[in-house]
Amino acid sequence: MTTAAATPKGVRRPPAVRGLTALLATTAAATVAVELLNWWYAPEQGFGLAVRSGWALLRSVGFLVLIWHVRRGRTAARPLGLILAVTTVFAVGRLIVPRAGLPPLPGLLGFAALTLLCAAVVWMLYRSPQVDAHLVRHPGRLVIDRQGISGRATPPRKPPVAAWLLTARVAAFTYSPLMLVPCLIAVGTIFDGKLVAVPAVVGWFVAGVVVGNVVLLDAFFLLRGKRWARGVLVAITVAVLAVDLPLCWWLLGVDGLVRDGAPLVAAAALTCYALWRAGRAGPATAVRPPEHAPS
Repeated sequence: MTTAAATPKGVRRPPAVRGLTALLATTAAATVAVELLNWWYAPEQGFGLAVRSGWALLRSVGFLVLIWHVRRGRTAARPLGLILAVTTVFAVGRLIVPRAGLPPLPGLLGFAALTLLCAAVVWMLYRSPQVDAHLVRHPGRLVIDRQGISGRATPPRKPPVAAWLLTARVAAFTYSPLMLVPCLIAVGTIFDGKLVAVPAVVGWFVAGVVVGNVVLLDAFFLLRGKRWARGVLVAITVAVLAVDLPLCWWLLGVDGLVRDGAPLVAAAALTCYALWRAGRAGPATAVRPPEHAPS
């Protein structure tokens, strides 16, 4: 059994692709640095801040996954990078603002630097001609031919999926974790003696898990061109907002509504915008991958 060749010897990735890889690594490191800085200056280092900080730190792992997609030349790098950049800005922004008073200057400077890095990532993913020409590789498949069994990147048998549909799918996949994070924070209110919140927290958790599975099923049909799947995803988005936002306000207060509701609203807005753009764009056009795609 053979495997498809990696980057051919003597062939280097375009300068913009190497620059994007370095930028993503810098953004991942900046995410960790800003979170640690915020934790250091936070006046209240409680359970809620620990959960929010842990979720924000997971985005550094997401940027490492994005680096892998970029190095492999995968088309999925764009929607993944867009939703990572948007949610990272919201996730970090909600942590630097204290309950009372003004945020510390180091936290503001770190947030500003991270925002610029995320904006640069999105710009390079969508505006750089070299990156655009690089992100054309299809997922690897097992191919059986006269030379034996090999793993190589092959064009899909079905029509290519519109980029905006991929963006909608990735954005919708964040619904479940964005619901579960405030749900876990609300567990702290139970320990504080608010036992009446137990049924709501349990239902919130179940809703978050169910949403993740429903979105996964709907995304299967969405990427296969089923127009009704777009309407279902919009309905899921409305239902998620109708459940999550009131619970954030009731169990976590206005502060929780802003900190935990805003990222979900941003993801929902991106999902609906991507669906709208996909509807206007029409069918996608196939892109022929290069003969030797770098890995």
